[in-house]
Amino acid sequence: MAQQHTKSLRPRLRYRFDHLVAGGTAALIGWLALACLAVVIPASTVLVWADRGAPTTLSGRLTAVWVSVGQTLKIGGAVGSPVYVLASVTLALVALLFVSTLVSLITTGINRRIMALRRGHSTVVEAGHTVVLGWSDQVFPVIGELVAANANQRRSAIAVLAPMDKVEMEDEISTSVARTGTTRIICRSGRTTDPTVLARVSPQTAKAVLVLPPAGETGDAHVVKTLLALDAAVPGPGDAVVVVAAVRDTRNHLTARLAAGPGGHVLCVDDIIARLLVQTARQPGLSLVYQELLDFAGDEFYTAAAGGLAGRTFGEALLAFTTSSVVGLLRGDGGVVLNPDPGTAIAAGDRIVLISEDDDTAVPLDAAAFVEEDAIVTARPRTPLPERLLLLGWNRRAPLVLEQLDQFVSPGTTLDVVALGGETTLRTSPEAAAVCGRLEVSFHGGDITDPQVLAKLDVPSYDSVIVMAEPAPGTEAATATATNTDTDTDTGTDDRTLVTLLHLRAIGEAAQRELSLTTEMSDDGNRLLAPAREGADFIVSGRLISLLMTQISESRYLADVFEELFRAEGNELHLKPASDYVRTGREVAFATLVESARRRGECAVGYRLRARATTGPDFGVRLNPDKRERVRFGEHDWLIVLAES
Repeated sequence: MAQQHTKSLRPRLRYRFDHLVAGGTAALIGWLALACLAVVIPASTVLVWADRGAPTTLSGRLTAVWVSVGQTLKIGGAVGSPVYVLASVTLALVALLFVSTLVSLITTGINRRIMALRRGHSTVVEAGHTVVLGWSDQVFPVIGELVAANANQRRSAIAVLAPMDKVEMEDEISTSVARTGTTRIICRSGRTTDPTVLARVSPQTAKAVLVLPPAGETGDAHVVKTLLALDAAVPGPGDAVVVVAAVRDTRNHLTARLAAGPGGHVLCVDDIIARLLVQTARQPGLSLVYQELLDFAGDEFYTAAAGGLAGRTFGEALLAFTTSSVVGLLRGDGGVVLNPDPGTAIAAGDRIVLISEDDDTAVPLDAAAFVEEDAIVTARPRTPLPERLLLLGWNRRAPLVLEQLDQFVSPGTTLDVVALGGETTLRTSPEAAAVCGRLEVSFHGGDITDPQVLAKLDVPSYDSVIVMAEPAPGTEAATATATNTDTDTDTGTDDRTLVTLLHLRAIGEAAQRELSLTTEMSDDGNRLLAPAREGADFIVSGRLISLLMTQISESRYLADVFEELFRAEGNELHLKPASDYVRTGREVAFATLVESARRRGECAVGYRLRARATTGPDFGVRLNPDKRERVRFGEHDWLIVLAES
């Protein structure tokens, strides 16, 4: 029974304490006062009676006890008449109450401020910074590229707003972005679709706002709502703030553009990826050129003042910059013209669009003296031939790929599509059924990860092979693909792509032939695992869109530049045989190729050497070489030119 009593004592004491605390502030103060007196008075009495120097009389010792109690409890301990003692105690209690209340208020305010800072609810006070709205895997390459773009600035800032914990965002960014240099990363927590919350990152004083598409079926709708909230938070931002957003589905592109307003730029992921897949499939190595152009580590697009070129022709400007490659004009009204006619006059208010290492390396220096006339040749006429193409896999972007292919290929070109679901399922897609012009399409059901299915295709006999990220059978993404609903290609589909590439590598090795492969992937990390040769063409959707958004946020005119580069009409980047421009087997200055391309109405911006096509880090691609640089070209080397399709 005693043991049971002992065990029940602690719960009973805890219950009484809880009941005491629940009694309210007045009851708690009273009990605390009694507890203090019950400890302080006996202790003070012991101290006085144990002190050898204490008064000898009882009244003297009682007075000493009172003084000790008063000093301990901070109520003075004054001695004198009862009125004096009472007034002294009253003043001491009032002072104690005031100081305690003041300390409590200060502590509460500091704690509230600390919690607000930790939760990311404070307002960013910056100007000329970049705002990133939303959170996805794209946030890391975006921040990395912005840091690289700001490397030559003394002070810059990036403000990230997302519905996540501030500390968690900071930890993930510090893990994924190794070095931030002089750029400060500021994270704030909150919904990007709330105009009042958007004010936390001061979009009205920013130089650019990037709206990232979150993953999931409602990602595009979230982007539209964020753009509307941004318009409500910063009505009429004008030309001061560059707004760049991205949506995945082409059906949501127009809606997002309306929400972004006339000054906003909205990229369509599906459209851009489909165009690049087609362009790269027809010109192997083109993905490497775009990668060089889009990241800030190498050469990018810049503009330079016309200066002394005003009044001269665009053709003359092509050789006016020795260390930069001229590709177009930025007109005074803001319009961009890529590869205009060589006889086009340059106005005083125009700016030269060029590819250069940095904005301060675009220095005029004439290279016409390095042109070797005897090395220039006339291109042999080439008759477009029908091709045999193979498309492995199917997702929401596949109908767009077929549509783009139909605009590029020669009549009589055939395309075999192998994907899950069979002919009946694929033919129900209205986009696939509508593509029936120059391209002859045949659908075949099969699992592209099955080596037996691939073995029956005679893959080496095809001129080009496109591998698309296909969802696994039975998954939600696969169902969405078949019904054409708004679901982005899941990063898990990269696993199937890796398996397919593994089998294709084995097929190529067995045939002792290098397959012309263009592969779509979602995650840049998986690209490093891909069983493909060095320098192979990969279109990584997430990273590509991140680079595009970053480039446009730094230079708004690039929206028009990339819009023209990625569409079937107008000027595009091409890899053409160098033997069509200069004599092979001899060293020539690159200025000679620029002049030869000018006579054909093209802008030469670089080259690719076949002998180095599998050797990193450039894989034979040399963009914007010095025009004085001498190169020996072979029959199978390429010149990179900007020209009409």
